Amino acid sequence: MQTPVALIMFNRPTKTKLVFNEIVKARPSKLFIIADGPRPDHPEDIEKCAEARAIVDHVDWECEVLKKYSETNLGCGYGPAKGISWVFDHVEKAIILEDDCVPNLTFFNFCDELLERYRNDQRIMMVAGANTLFDKTPIEYSYFFSKIPACLGGWATWRRAWRHHDMEMKLWPLLRDTDWLLDCCGDPLAAKFWWKTFNMTYEDRGNVDYWDYQWSFACWLQNGLVILPKVNLISNIGCDEDGTHTKSPSYFFSKVPTTEINFPLFHPPHFVQNRELDRIRFERSSIAKEIRQKQKSKLYLIFRKMIPNRLVNSLRSNISRFLLHV
Repeated sequence: MQTPVALIMFNRPTKTKLVFNEIVKARPSKLFIIADGPRPDHPEDIEKCAEARAIVDHVDWECEVLKKYSETNLGCGYGPAKGISWVFDHVEKAIILEDDCVPNLTFFNFCDELLERYRNDQRIMMVAGANTLFDKTPIEYSYFFSKIPACLGGWATWRRAWRHHDMEMKLWPLLRDTDWLLDCCGDPLAAKFWWKTFNMTYEDRGNVDYWDYQWSFACWLQNGLVILPKVNLISNIGCDEDGTHTKSPSYFFSKVPTTEINFPLFHPPHFVQNRELDRIRFERSSIAKEIRQKQKSKLYLIFRKMIPNRLVNSLRSNISRFLLHV
C-alpha cells in the first residue's frame, strides 16, 4: 500500500501489538511511529514504553520507517498533535491510528482510495474509519458525507487539511459571540455543548490533554465535510483502567466489532451533508446522553421547588401502595 501509515502509541504493549498486527497485514511502504515518553510520576511507564516500542521494531517487509520518540511525556494533547504535524512535514497524506484502535483490514484500502480520489478537493477534510451507527446506515453508497468529525482513533487526512489545526484555537474569540455554531450543528443543544467545549479549550490553551476538539473546530472553520464509511471499520479496545479519557468498558463505542467494506466502492454522486444521519449520530452519542441527563436533573429541581414536600410525600406513598397491589 502506497499511503503512509502513522501509529500513535505510548505505554500499552498488548494493545499496540493488536493494532500493529493489522498494519503488518496492510504492508504500507512508509510507516511513522509517534511514541510519547514515560510520565515522571509513573516509574512503571519506563518498562511499558520500552515494550511497546520493541513491538514496532519488527518490520519484515519493504518499508521506510520514521520514528519520533519522545524522552519526556508530552501528554495526550500536544504529543499526538506535534506528531501528526511532523508526519505532514514529510508527506502529503497519511492514515492515522492510535494504539488502542484496531482497524478492519479493509480500512486501509478504503482510506487509500478516498485519499487519492479527494486529494485536491478542499471540501473534504478527513476520511473516518469509525461509524457509530454500528452498521445500521440506511444508504446505498459505500460512504456518506458528514459535518461531524469522527477521529476515534482511526482516520486519514491530508497536509492541506491538517495545516488548519491550531491547538490554541486563536480564531475562537472572533466567533464566540455569533450564531456560527448553531449553523454548524443545526441543533441548539449540540451548539450549546460545543460552545462550552470550545470556550473551555480556548481558556485552557497551552494546558490541554486533547487535540481532537481543536480538529473539530478547524474542520468547521473550513466548512468542511467528513467522509464516514457505511460500516464500522475501527474497534476501540482502550476503554478500561489504562485509558486516559474513557475508562468505562460500558462506553457506547467500546469494542464494537468491525465489518469488511465491499469493493469496488460505490461513490455518492453528490457532495451533500447527510443531515438525518448526523442527527441520529448526535442523538446516540455520549454527548447527547449527558445533555439529556442534565436537562432531566434541572427539570426535577424545578419540579421539587414548585411542588410542596407534603404533596411529593403523598404521591410517593400512593405509588408505593399501588405497586404492592400490582
